[in-house]
Amino acid sequence: MTTFFTADTHFGDTHVLRMRGHVFKSVEDHDEGLILRWNETVAPDDEVWHLGDFAAGASRARCSEIFGRLQGVKRLVRGNHDTNRVLDLPWATVVESARTTVWDAGAEWRFFLAHYAHRAWPGLWRGTRHLYGHTHGTLADTRRSCDVGVDAWDFRPVAVAAIVARQDAATLLPEELVRDGAS
Repeated sequence: MTTFFTADTHFGDTHVLRMRGHVFKSVEDHDEGLILRWNETVAPDDEVWHLGDFAAGASRARCSEIFGRLQGVKRLVRGNHDTNRVLDLPWATVVESARTTVWDAGAEWRFFLAHYAHRAWPGLWRGTRHLYGHTHGTLADTRRSCDVGVDAWDFRPVAVAAIVARQDAATLLPEELVRDGAS
């Protein structure tokens, strides 16, 4: 079993085509493209943490149909577009934020998961890494914080090894983004 992370799929959202129209020509093409990429990446017994904004604009029936087609055990960290039509889906977990530990390649990785990017989070100073969505790939990663939204990862869920490699390649630590109030 592999653990994956993703966010901001925005199934059924015609407005998101303003950002993704260079890849997808219609909302139907968008939804089918994301489903295809998800299922090429995720096996049925894999775990996927979706960090919010699963759907926006899709009907309750369409949300259910899409959810049923996606492989893996799905967990939701609620985003700003996740209303009852999304929250009522059979997620394994629905939370506002989460702390989780993932074993990957013989190493233990601790993550704080939220839909929104944070400057500080529980466990930051003990090496916990932060994963988020919402910014659609517009916020630079730091050594401990990373956007796992589909816009930042070729429109597919991403595994721990790729996240850690991207964070390790980032130049800034989160504390370097905070200004010294005394100066």
